Amino acid sequence: MEPDYDRILADIAQEVRPLLALGAPADYIPALARVPRDRFGMAVRTLEGRIHAVGDADEPFSIQSVSKVFTFILALRSAGDGLWDRIQREPSGDPFNSPILLEQERGIPRNPFINAGALVVADILLEALEDPREELLRFVRARSGSGAVRADPEVAESERSTGHRNAALAHLLKSFGNLRNRVEEVLDFYFFQCSLRMSCRDLAASFLFLANRGLCPVSGERVLEPSPAKRAAALMLTCGTYDAVGDFVYRVGLPAKSGVGGGIAAILPGRLAAAVWSPGLNERGNSLAGTQALELFTTKTGMSIF
Repeated sequence: MEPDYDRILADIAQEVRPLLALGAPADYIPALARVPRDRFGMAVRTLEGRIHAVGDADEPFSIQSVSKVFTFILALRSAGDGLWDRIQREPSGDPFNSPILLEQERGIPRNPFINAGALVVADILLEALEDPREELLRFVRARSGSGAVRADPEVAESERSTGHRNAALAHLLKSFGNLRNRVEEVLDFYFFQCSLRMSCRDLAASFLFLANRGLCPVSGERVLEPSPAKRAAALMLTCGTYDAVGDFVYRVGLPAKSGVGGGIAAILPGRLAAAVWSPGLNERGNSLAGTQALELFTTKTGMSIF
């Protein structure tokens, strides 16, 4: 029997409310520091097309590193397995913006979902796509079925003005020969992708193709063949929530990707995609209330990949 998603989401929203005041927004990005901490939204979309939402699920927010899944998919479609000549497929065990492993491993990032890996992905797209920004927007809009997806110039500029560590990572990658375009061009595209704004409702819809073996139920397009779709979900499981991935998988049990804007997108293969947003972060950069909400969701529904 199908769970009563509406009741479950309402219960979750009530239970996580005390956590909203405890997390800290990503104040090193000034535009994100101004987002009220009392926001909470969650949406679930099933493969059959049913949508369930609660709270601020229709309010757009900066998806930040959740965008790395979209750019990774585009790069995988463009470069195929050649992508793995420049990026590994291992959890980092270090913070998402750490340069330590990048130096030790001579410019080959551990995975595409840490910042260094996403910068290499951005470099690949700058070479492979005629208009990378427009093609990224077109891709995400097609997956979500919403023309409301857009980039936020204020957020992109805020990141550009304070993104010294990302610039350091890009220059380090360039020094090892793992960026082929100009550092400034790679950074500009990276800040653009991180500035994408979506609602929980649209974000959940945009991840459905990964819950459906690569076939997008929204557009009817086959985005990936089943095997690479499986591998993308595996990378989300092992690398999608920064250096808290072990704890996240233990608590939640779903492949997911988080962002420092407070969003998390997760999938249950063969069933659904879920998105949650709460801007207060824990010490690892994941949404505090959002992580708890997803843990409650898998507990209350009895559904996870385990």
